[in-house]
Amino acid sequence: MATPSHSAAARRGQTRAGRRLPRTARREVILRAAAEVVGRRGYAAASMDDVAAAAGVTKLILYRHFASKADLYRAALQRVAERVCERFVTHLEADGFGVGTGSLLALAREEPAGFELFWRQAGQEPEFARYVGVLRARAIAATRSTLDERVPMESREWAAHAVVGYLVEAVLNWLKFGDPARDARFVRATDKALRAGVRAWSEV
Repeated sequence: MATPSHSAAARRGQTRAGRRLPRTARREVILRAAAEVVGRRGYAAASMDDVAAAAGVTKLILYRHFASKADLYRAALQRVAERVCERFVTHLEADGFGVGTGSLLALAREEPAGFELFWRQAGQEPEFARYVGVLRARAIAATRSTLDERVPMESREWAAHAVVGYLVEAVLNWLKFGDPARDARFVRATDKALRAGVRAWSEV
């Protein structure tokens, strides 16, 4: 008989009725587990065994979905890009940085491990840095366009990079050190600081 911990892990790959999850749902569970494991241990130290255990599936099932650790990691990053970061960039493109810290924090709260993995670790892996680079470039371009009438042209590029860096780092550090019960206060203070910063940059 499986131990309680093993039973709990196994249930991640099953429905409450004990039936196996459909392939797409199981893949989702695996990708979430991969983000958590790699986020905690780093890409080099994380193993397929670790991910299989975290997802509550066998290693054989894991390899039916992903041929290698690199394929799994790439898929995990792509999923985060599509489900979390891509939404942030899309909002920036539509609304400018007025989308605010609240929207970005809400996205990060949905999937903190994947969010942190994408913005903190993936850029340090040469094979995967392009995933971060593409979205960061889009976010900077969207922010740059919102600064046209706010910041002088000679300072606009620097300011666009600073806005994106500020938003991402503020949320990442709040996820790590902040109290979720104080999220609303954090959002108000951070947005206020950003607006003040942009006003100050208009004089640079």
